Parts: sequence; C-alpha cells; structure tokens
Amino acid sequence: MAVLMVVGCASTPTTRSPGEVIDDAAITAKVKAGLFAEPAVSAFAINVDTSKGVVSLTGIVNSERQRQIAIQVAEEVPGVKQVEARNLFVRR
Repeated sequence: MAVLMVVGCASTPTTRSPGEVIDDAAITAKVKAGLFAEPAVSAFAINVDTSKGVVSLTGIVNSERQRQIAIQVAEEVPGVKQVEARNLFVRR
C-alpha cells in the first residue's frame, strides 16, 4: 500500500507533483512582481506561465529593450531553470 502511495504521488514527464505546482506558482508570482517593479516594462502586457521551472513569457511589448528586460527579470528569479520568450513580441 505504501508503495502505491509513493508511486501515485510521483511526477511523470507530462504531469507535475503538488510540490512542483506550488513551486511553479511561486516562481510565476515572483516573476510578475519583478515585472511590476520594473518601470521600463509594462507588466500588464506580459503573461507569465511556469511549468517545472521553465518560465514562458507571452505578450506584446513596445521595444526590444523591454523584451530583454522582461527576460532578464525572469532569469533572475530563484528556481527558474529556463525562460522561453519566443511568444513575447515587439510591437511594430
């Protein structure tokens, strides 16, 4: 029975454990807080999602500088393994 409980709570490649979900939520909150604290970036224009420590930034910013600042803010948050920003676009 104990083995089933351990296996049942184990993370698989496609699912996240409760601990990972909590960690990811904390990372997302810290990235959003960092973006709101950064006056050069409009945090409302950037969506942040985290899965297994990988932060995905999506949205539209006004300049390449703002895009780079957003990426840097995310990279500096403890627990972030990688930042994906291919869907964070610069307005033309």
